Amino acid sequence: MKIAKKTNSLPQLEGWLSIFINILLFILKYWAGIVTGSIAILADAWHTLSDSFTSIIVLVGVKLANKPANKEHPFGFGRAELIASIIISVLLFVVGFNFIIESIAKLSDHEITKFGNIAIIATSISIILKEAMAEFAFWASKKADSSVLRADAWHHRSDAISSLIILFGVFFGKYFWWIDGVLGIIVAFLIFYAAYEILKQTINPLIGTRPDDKLIQKIKNICNNISKSDVFIHHIHMHNYGKYIEITFHIQLPGKMKLEDAHNIANNIEKEIRKKLNIEATIHMEPIGDEEDN
Repeated sequence: MKIAKKTNSLPQLEGWLSIFINILLFILKYWAGIVTGSIAILADAWHTLSDSFTSIIVLVGVKLANKPANKEHPFGFGRAELIASIIISVLLFVVGFNFIIESIAKLSDHEITKFGNIAIIATSISIILKEAMAEFAFWASKKADSSVLRADAWHHRSDAISSLIILFGVFFGKYFWWIDGVLGIIVAFLIFYAAYEILKQTINPLIGTRPDDKLIQKIKNICNNISKSDVFIHHIHMHNYGKYIEITFHIQLPGKMKLEDAHNIANNIEKEIRKKLNIEATIHMEPIGDEEDN
């Protein structure tokens, strides 16, 4: 129970740390952007502030996901994390699109940016803190098995990479008038990529996917061990509700087996799957040779 409480508190800890650090970084980078007149630094500042908003979504999503099932929601609220991850990715797309618009406008106006020491200090601090937050969020997402934490980790890393690119531009900005606008566009596409990765990992569970081969093999092994023979299983369907997963499948048993014995086998298989895989299973029994595919 202590371990469970610890892992459940990790998303909350990450969320509050993220909000606090991102607000401080936003103030620092926004000030640096105003002083230098850099659209890339200003855009990066708003990117950082958007991390605070997504961290609020993390906290809300995790709180909903951990709510127990009720009469209206018998499968719990685990998909709240997936929905929160989609919201994060949409925010990333919006931020990236705004970066492109502002960067193109700056290139069209042939606006020159003069970077100074404040730009170097602000971006360097941002790189270090944001990558540290990304590493912590990735570690916490594995410990807590949280998709929304993984999404937030990608958001932190995209911010760290964008700051790294801007730091590169700071050193070479005096040689190329267009570098600030081009860097803004590059940062935008990095953000688009991070948003795409989050969506790809989130939408599939919401739509529904087949169990992977490793999971199917584990289920087969459990069935064979319980029945003391090779059991043919098929018609496997998995329903993912975040931390709550249900799976249904058919097994074939001898046609002359007593109903009570067949029921006991199916019941024991369901218990073993719940114990070893933390999945709720529902099994349909049918006589050997009577495979249905409907």
